[in-house]
Amino acid sequence: MTGKPAPLTLPDLGVAFPGPFPASSHAATVDRHLRRWAAERDLPVQADELRALCGITSQGIARALPTADLDSLLLAAELFLWLVAFDDTHGEMTAAADPAALAGHIDELTCVLAGNTPTAPPGPFTTALRDLLDRNRDSATPSQYLTLTGHLHGTLLGLLWEAHHLNDPGRVPLHTYRTMRPLTVFARTLTAIAPIVLSYELPERQGAADLVDRSESAVARLAGWVNDLASYSREASRSTVPPLSLPTLLMHERRLQLPDAFAAAARMCEEQAVLARTLIDELSATGSSPLTRHAQALEHIAHAYIWHIDHDRYTTA
Repeated sequence: MTGKPAPLTLPDLGVAFPGPFPASSHAATVDRHLRRWAAERDLPVQADELRALCGITSQGIARALPTADLDSLLLAAELFLWLVAFDDTHGEMTAAADPAALAGHIDELTCVLAGNTPTAPPGPFTTALRDLLDRNRDSATPSQYLTLTGHLHGTLLGLLWEAHHLNDPGRVPLHTYRTMRPLTVFARTLTAIAPIVLSYELPERQGAADLVDRSESAVARLAGWVNDLASYSREASRSTVPPLSLPTLLMHERRLQLPDAFAAAARMCEEQAVLARTLIDELSATGSSPLTRHAQALEHIAHAYIWHIDHDRYTTA
C-alpha cells in the first residue's frame, strides 16, 4: 500500500514578519466594489473565477495598504485586480500556447502606457487601463506617475518573458529567474502605488534612492518566492509541465527531488525575509519621514504576500 506523499515544506517567516498583520476594515466594501467594477468594465473572466479574484484581491489590498482611505483603497484594488485578471486571462497557460497573442495585447497596453491611442479598437483590458491611468495621474505627482507606469511596463514585459519559458522551464537559469521573478509577481506595482494612495513623496537623493530600490527589490523577491511555494501544487496539478517557479529550477539546477527542492526554496524565503526586514529597518531609521512611511508600506506589502500562503486559491487545486 502506497502512503501519502510527505507534505512540502513551507517557510517560517514569523521571525522577520511576526503576525498578526493589520488589515483595513474596508475589505468587504472593496470586494463588493471590485465585482461591480469588473462587470462594468466587461472583463472577460468567468463569474466563479471573478468572485475568487475579487475576494483575494480585496483581502490582500486590505493588508498591503491597511491605513489607506476608502477611495484610495478602491483605486489601488482596481489596478491590482486588473493586473491579476489580465494575467489569468491572457498570461499563464494561455500565453504558453500562443505567446504571439500575448505580445499583441501587450503592444496595445504599452501604447496606452506611453499616452498614445491604439490603432485598433481597444479591448476591455485596454479601456480599463486607460481609465485607471487617468485617475492615478490625477492623484499622483509627475514622478510618482512615471514610477507607476514604468513598473507596469516592466510587469508586462516580465509576463511576455514568462510566456516564452512556461513550456520548458528547465532552460531558465536560476540566476535569470531571480532577476525576472519580481517583475511577474506585481509587488513592484504595489510599491509604486503606496506613495500615491498614502500621499508621500520619496526623496530623489542618490543614497536614499539606492536604499529604497534595494528594499523594494528585497520585498518583491520575497513576494515572488512565497507565491511560488504557495501556488506550486495548484499549478502542478493543471499542467503536465512543471511550473516555472523556484522549486522547479532548484530541482533542475541542483539535481534535487521535489521535497528537498521545496525545503531549499523555503530556506531561501526565510533568508530573503530576514534581508527584507533588515533593509526595511534601515530605511525606517534614516530619520526621513517619507522614507519611514515607505518602510512601513513595504512591511505591509510583505505582510500581504505572506498572508497569501494559506489562502484557498492556493490550498485547493
